[in-house]
This record gives sequence, C-alpha cells and structure tokens, in this order.
Amino acid sequence: MAADLIIFDCDGVLVDSEILASRLMATRLTREGYPITPEECRARYTGISLASLISAVEADWGKKLPEDFEETVRAHDLKIFARELKAVPGVAEALRQIDVPLCVASSGAPQKIENSLQTTGLMEFFEPHLFSTALVANGKPAPDIFLYAARQMGVEPARCVVVEDAEAGIRGALDAGMQVFGFAGGGHCGPGYMQMLHQAGASLVFENMARLPELLGQRASSG
Repeated sequence: MAADLIIFDCDGVLVDSEILASRLMATRLTREGYPITPEECRARYTGISLASLISAVEADWGKKLPEDFEETVRAHDLKIFARELKAVPGVAEALRQIDVPLCVASSGAPQKIENSLQTTGLMEFFEPHLFSTALVANGKPAPDIFLYAARQMGVEPARCVVVEDAEAGIRGALDAGMQVFGFAGGGHCGPGYMQMLHQAGASLVFENMARLPELLGQRASSG
C-alpha cells in the first residue's frame, strides 16, 4: 500500500544537528555543575524535547537548573546553527523526487524548526506543514505529535510513513499506528546505531538519504 503522507523528524534526519546540539548541551550542563559528555547527551536525550531533557537532568541530579537555562540554550543553539548547520547529505534531492505530501513532526521548538530549515534551504519542501511537540500535550515517545500531524494533513495514520533517527520517535510513531523508517546516516550515528533503530521497531533502516524515494517506491510496489 502506497503512503499518502511522509512525516519527517527534523534534527538528525533533515538537518545534521545532533553533534552540534549535544556539544552545546554538554558544555552548558557541565558549566552548571552537572558534568556530562556530548556522547552521553546523545545517548540519553536524542529525540526528546528540551523541556523533557531538563526534567530528566533535574530528576537525576536532584537539583534545579537555572530558570533561564532553556532560554539560554535556545539562544546559543540559534547562533551555532546559523554558522555551522548543514542539511543531511542527499536530502534535498530525495525530497524533490517524492510525489506525496510531506510534513515535519519534531521535538524542537517552532522557531528552531523554522530556523533550521531556512538555514539549510529545506523550507520550500515543507512550509507551512511544520509541527512541533509544543503543539501537543505530550512529547515523544508519546504518539501525540504524529497523530496531530496526520490530522492536520487529513491522512489516516495507517497511510503514513515516518522517517526517524531516535528511539523515542520510533516508539511514538509505532504507537500512532504508522510505519517507521529508521535513518542512521547522521553525523551522530556510530557503530550499533542501525541495530538500535531495528530493535526500537523500525521496519526498515537505511543510511543514505538519497535512497529514500527508492525505498518508498519498493514499499508501494510490495503492497
């Protein structure tokens, strides 16, 4: 059965941001007295919202981060992304070849999603269909954002394919009744990453974004 909607995560799928974001987060948390490496940040927090990350850190640490921590991190994110952020290799070419509607469902804040897509030249493929977990009650791994995106786009969940790079996103999309392709081609995806996405429940895992139109075509022809 062919898909009627392709839902993309943003960070680590459309834009190669996870290395940048984890480097910044590790620096900020360590500065506040919660020592952590970029690698640990990626392992623990990839795919969840900044608010959920803060809650997880505070629960583990037993202390509160400064009230302006989220605002400070977002401001630094925007500066670093403006200088260094790149699109995932091959993604623009892949998007041009997909002939069904596209949208974004991301844990990022609305402004972050918009800035990331503008910076990398990908906005033309998605605007105005940008959906942030800020719009729903529960972030990933809850299915809320995926169900919200499908409703807004007028497509049944079973007719959606989600492209995700994180366990939390895969779990949410599966709970929404959608098929999930796991993407393991971002700069943050090291040894064992493909296996992790398979174990999380992705029906297919791939590393080269340029292959996505082909893979979607194979799904459609296989029924």
